[in-house]
Amino acid sequence: MSRYVVRFMKDVLGEYGRQSEVCQGTLEIDASCESEATERAKLKFCKDQALHHWSLHADRIHVKAADFPS
Repeated sequence: MSRYVVRFMKDVLGEYGRQSEVCQGTLEIDASCESEATERAKLKFCKDQALHHWSLHADRIHVKAADFPS
């Protein structure tokens, strides 16, 4: 299995009406592929935040393979 870092991102209006991107949560997930990591992260994010659907707190999901030095 590979390890992925999954971030739940949301656009919000900041000072003076400027749009900013805010990370609503970050999870490290072990999965066989990126799509599996995404699905596992959605389930964990919903459970941790007591949500019915992840999109209630985030607009999009960023998934990256975790970089570990050898």
